[in-house]
Formats: sequence, C-alpha cells, structure tokens
Amino acid sequence: MSDHRHPLFARFWAFAGPRAMSKRDRAALLSGLSGDLVEVGAGDGLNFPFYPPDVASVTAVEPEPSLRARAAAGAPPQVRVVDGTAEHLPVADASADAVVACLVLCSVADQDAALAEVARVLKPGGVLRFYEHVVAENRAGRSAQQVLDRTGLWPTLAAGCHLTRDTRAAMVRNGFALADERRFSVGGLPHIAGTATRQL
Repeated sequence: MSDHRHPLFARFWAFAGPRAMSKRDRAALLSGLSGDLVEVGAGDGLNFPFYPPDVASVTAVEPEPSLRARAAAGAPPQVRVVDGTAEHLPVADASADAVVACLVLCSVADQDAALAEVARVLKPGGVLRFYEHVVAENRAGRSAQQVLDRTGLWPTLAAGCHLTRDTRAAMVRNGFALADERRFSVGGLPHIAGTATRQL
C-alpha cells in the first residue's frame, strides 16, 4: 500500500483536472483500445467515460487517497481502482493489452522504474498510450521550467510534478519505440502524445 497524500492538490485537481485535457483528447488517447488495460495514475477517473466498449477491464492505479476515493466512487463496472505507484504496479507480469499513462510520468519518483514496470505488465505486442507534458525545446521555456523545478515550488504545489522531465527520451531509453507521436502545446506548456511499443 502507498502513502502519497496530497490533499491540497487533490482539491485543486477537482477544478483543474477537467481543464488540463480536453474531452476530445481523452477520447483520442483511448480510441481503439481493447482487452485488459492498466491506467497508471488514474487520478479521480476523468478518463473512465472514454474507454471504448471493447475494453474488458481496467486496473486503475492511483496512490493519492482522496483522488482514488473519487475515482472509485464514479468507476464503471469494468474499472477496478487500486492503490499503488507507477514504480510498483499491483499487476501480474504480461497481463495487460495496453497501459495508459496520462499526465502522470511528470510526477513519478523514478521514470526508469515506472517504464520498466510498464514493460513488465504488458503482454507481448501490447502498447503504451501516453499523453504527457514535457520539457520545452526552446531555451527560454526550458529555463523557466528549470527555475520552477529547482526552487521546489512547482513540485510541492503539484504533487511531485516536474516540468523538466524529458519523457520522450526516457521512453526511448527504456526500449520503447514511438509511433503516431505528436507534439503540441496546452496553455503554453509543451506536450507529447502517441503510442509506444516495447522493443524486445
């Protein structure tokens, strides 16, 4: 069991979460998925209404107690909300047809460990669907992100989120090949989204 309590952030997310990502982007992230899925850092369950009918089950992993309780209260029958962290997913080896990471890899304690867990739980041929904000490519944006991270202000307010994470590089470093990748901006913050497969 985990103990990752961020009550102020949980209250803030009730307001900010629906604005952090559009319904259209959530539907696009989950489009075409089927079988047994794992969602890493499910928050309060904002993705749940957008899982396609062919999804048989979702193990939604969320360490923050308040967010997890809200997610469980609104979860549809095929979604099981559980305590856990990205670095220690409470899921069997090679049991997931897909893993969903949505605005979460910025805040995990160890990206390499989290991505190793994603690889562990994926079935052969399974996919990682991701939607993440990342470090800016331009110097001015990157410098501003570094200041917020180094002061500790942003990570403290945003439940461990780090603006300077190079999540794309981390996925490649951990043996994932990216497909259908797109880079875009939301509120001035750079994001990436797409599908990744583990290269054996």
